[in-house]
Parts: sequence; C-alpha cells; structure tokens
Amino acid sequence: MTLTAKELSTEKLELNFGPSHPATHGTLRVQLEADGEIVTRADAEIGFLHSGFEKLGEHLSYNQYITITDRMNYLSPLCNNVAFALAVEKLLGIEAPKRAQYLRVLMCELSRIADHLLAIGMLAVDVGAFTVFLYGFRIREKIYDLFEMVCGARLTTSYTRVGGLMRDVPDDFDAVCREVLAEIPTAMEQIDGLLTHNRIWLDRTRNIGVITPEQAISYGLTGPIARATGIDYDIRVKEPYSCYEDFTFDVIIGENGDVYDRYMVRFYEVWESIKICEQVLDKLPSGPVNVDADTKYTLPPRNEIFNSIEALIHHFEVTMENRGFTPPVGETYVPTESPNGELGYFIVSDGGREPYRVRTRPPSLINFSVFPEIMPGQTISDIVAVLGSLNIIAGELDR
Repeated sequence: MTLTAKELSTEKLELNFGPSHPATHGTLRVQLEADGEIVTRADAEIGFLHSGFEKLGEHLSYNQYITITDRMNYLSPLCNNVAFALAVEKLLGIEAPKRAQYLRVLMCELSRIADHLLAIGMLAVDVGAFTVFLYGFRIREKIYDLFEMVCGARLTTSYTRVGGLMRDVPDDFDAVCREVLAEIPTAMEQIDGLLTHNRIWLDRTRNIGVITPEQAISYGLTGPIARATGIDYDIRVKEPYSCYEDFTFDVIIGENGDVYDRYMVRFYEVWESIKICEQVLDKLPSGPVNVDADTKYTLPPRNEIFNSIEALIHHFEVTMENRGFTPPVGETYVPTESPNGELGYFIVSDGGREPYRVRTRPPSLINFSVFPEIMPGQTISDIVAVLGSLNIIAGELDR
C-alpha cells in the first residue's frame, strides 16, 4: 500500500543534552526538540551547580570574599579578583598604587591568554581536533607556573587585595614572564596552521550559530561574542580601569557572528594580550603594591608584625571578627573586561564589616541566554560547536 504525502506524518524527537554530557562545559542541561537531525527548539536549564556564591558575600568580610570570586570563573580567577577589588575600592574612595594597577593588568592579560587558549582548545576537542588542545594547554600550564611563582597557587589564586595585592612579584619574575610570552607565538602559529584554513574546521564553524548585532545588543552580550558580530565595544577602551589607558592595543572585531568568527576574535585577542603584557613589563613603575597601611585597609608587612606592637594591633584589628574596615553606606558597581565579556560586582554596604548585598554581573549567564534563539535550524552536531564557542563556565551560571 502506498501512502500519499498527506497521509505521511513524523514525530519530533525530545532529547536531553546534558547535564552529564562532556561537551556541556559544566553541569548544564539543554532540552532539545529535533525534527530528524534539525533542532527545532532548545530550552536551556541551569541550576545544577548552585553554590550560593552571592549569598556568601553577606557573611564574609570584603577581603575574605575574594576567595569566593576565584570559584565563579575558575579559568580566569584573577580577573574576578580584580573586578571585585575595584568595586570595593570605589566604595571606599581609594585607588591602588600604580605599580599594583600595572601588575593587575599583567595578571588579567595572562589570564585572558590562558582562558582563550583553553576555549579554543576545548572548542576544537568538541568538534574532533584534539591536538590543538595540547598546544594551548602546554602554554596555559606555563602561565599557571607564573601565577604559582607570584602567589603560591595555580587555579584559585586570591592574589588581589582591597587596596592592592597580596604581595609584590619576585625579583626574577620579569625575566621568566618574558620567556613564557616569547613561547606563545609558536603555539599560536601551530594552532593557526591546524585550524584557521582547515576545510573540516571551516565546514563545522562557518555560518553556524550566527548571532546578529541586533541580537547581541538585545541580549546584552559582551566580550568576544559581541565583538564577533561586528560591535566595537571593549570596556578596556570605553571605560578604562587599572591604567589600561596607558597601553596600546587593537580591539578585534568580527563580521559574521558565527562560531568561526568567535574563534578568530579569541585567536587574535591572544596576540593583543601579549602586546599589553610586554608593555606592562617595559613600563612597570616602582613603588608599593598596597595603599598606605595607616588607612587600615591593608595588612602591615609581616616583618613589622613580628617586631612592632603597633603593627600587631593593626593586624589584629583588620583580621579579627567584628573588626576590620567598614565602608560607608552606599552602593557601587564597576564593569571590567573579563575574557568572556563584561564582569562586574554590584555591592551594597550598610556600613558594616560585611557587604549587605553582593550581586555579580556574570558574562557566561548573559551569553548563554541567547543560545535558545540561535539553535533552531541547526543540526544536533552543531550544538557542541555553538556551546564551545560561547565558552560557558557553569560556576558563573549558578553562582
């Protein structure tokens, strides 16, 4: 018996992508509706990794909360440290010394390089190109060696302090850092040779997951994702902080807003970050890395604590319960350019030792919000490419 076209019918398939799928880049779930291989609906569901990061801010002092910011975006924790410290410093009406600001820029740009290389490597793994990941990961480990050299930690650094830094960099840091920076171009050329003009890579990334400039503005997208659509917006240029105005670099802009352009924006931003790091090392001023200890915002030097009763009392007042600095009543927000886009902390102070409220503006959550709109019409295999290009960090989704 032959059925007419009118009598034929198909059923759409309901699928779960995640939360345990290795390509979800964390614990997130996508409820799919597919007509054959074509996605007709993609509903994003978050909340599998909720850690109460923002609520913890109400029960920790301002410096204690810096250890929590590390855990939100664990691929570039130094950027989180700096963003929170800047918001508190604005609330207090203080500014870190210039040497501290330059070192913050250096650490943030090294974090951006490590973050972008891992994002590119994981995107490549998602679509089947494993070797690229190894090239990027090797450089990332060398950058983590620098972080360990500075603060003793590799992943959750907690290097920033309100009013400055945990400590200054070691004497031999300049030479070691320049050696690492000199190795990065070789890795970038290897990645470029493997991916940029690879026919399979082009087929898997071009015209996939296209985001228009209008969608980017509507959803509040920032960072490489927005710049890949052609939007010329970089907070380091539009609203400079930590002396970014002292450095020369280009803002990388894409055209098509697809997976390929998001890859290319991150690729060339690595080169710009190298330029910024070299300028910081060339121009790094001398001087302290913390505001004057008399302000009671920072701890006195350790050698003074052991030899001066005044320094010991100062240390006690800053660190012990129900003591420490108390910002004035008010609220503040400072935007920063993290590797994934605009990262900021909105802080409300009631005049106490702990914030009354801490709210994070996480780029991953904002960027992920556009996913359900751009997926219909794509194939199921495109999901991993689109998610990889958005570089979602689940710690920022659920906070």
